[in-house]
Amino acid sequence: MMRLMATLAVATVFAFAAHVSAADLKPIHTQKTKDVVVTLASESGQWKQGKNDFVLEITSAKDKQPVEAGKVTLNTSMTMTGMAPMIAGATLTPDKTPGRYNGTIAFPDNGARQVTVTWDGPAGKGSTKFSVSVR
Repeated sequence: MMRLMATLAVATVFAFAAHVSAADLKPIHTQKTKDVVVTLASESGQWKQGKNDFVLEITSAKDKQPVEAGKVTLNTSMTMTGMAPMIAGATLTPDKTPGRYNGTIAFPDNGARQVTVTWDGPAGKGSTKFSVSVR
């Protein structure tokens, strides 16, 4: 019985540690487009070389409420003179909260990345581009 309780206690701690609340996140970049605001956020507030976990949120520019964005993609590219662009795509999974997506992306090196976010869902279709530094 004690072993079962200890196992449940440890599992509960790990479950809470693995979940990142919105209050724990720092914005990496916020981009307003016509009708929506796209926000990238992470625990550190920046992307770094290697694997990165982040949250992508799409909210209404009018009332700041989450937007049901449907299918969402995030891709990055880095252009270097004389070389083909370095392209990285993120893996996004919808969160329980509408308009919120948990993502992972990996970068082989530092530098400025052109980020493209696209969405197609009940709230409409759109895209936006902006630049983010990988440090």
